[in-house]
Amino acid sequence: MTEIAETRWMGNMAFEATIDGFPVRMDTTPGLGGTGFGPRPKPMILSSLAGCTGMDVVSILSKSKVPFIGLKIEVSGDLSEQHPKYYQTIRIVYHFWGPGFSGNTDILTKITRAVELSGGKYCGVSAMLKNSCDISYAIQLHNSE
Repeated sequence: MTEIAETRWMGNMAFEATIDGFPVRMDTTPGLGGTGFGPRPKPMILSSLAGCTGMDVVSILSKSKVPFIGLKIEVSGDLSEQHPKYYQTIRIVYHFWGPGFSGNTDILTKITRAVELSGGKYCGVSAMLKNSCDISYAIQLHNSE
């Protein structure tokens, strides 16, 4: 299967990609010649990782009938000092909300399994990034009551 993302220059340092028919704008900060027209490309990689693993985890937990009502995924990455700058380490923090979640070891076990399956088997973005950097994760459970 071949996937295509077409990207066009919009002036200055701004670009617009078309992915699956959806426009995605990218730019950089004014200090680097941009105008803040859109997000920078490297943080978009972090967002792509969050979206990929999030879709896996939601699918697995839905099949496992885990009654979560909220999910937020925070992804942070540390860039190398020298050019080309790339992510050397990435940290993913999964925040889940649900009834009686805080301190619930059964829920934590099921969520941990879903997160590990995503990172180790299903998430293609994670698989690509693991070849160039270390990826770690943490899970935080929050009560929705």
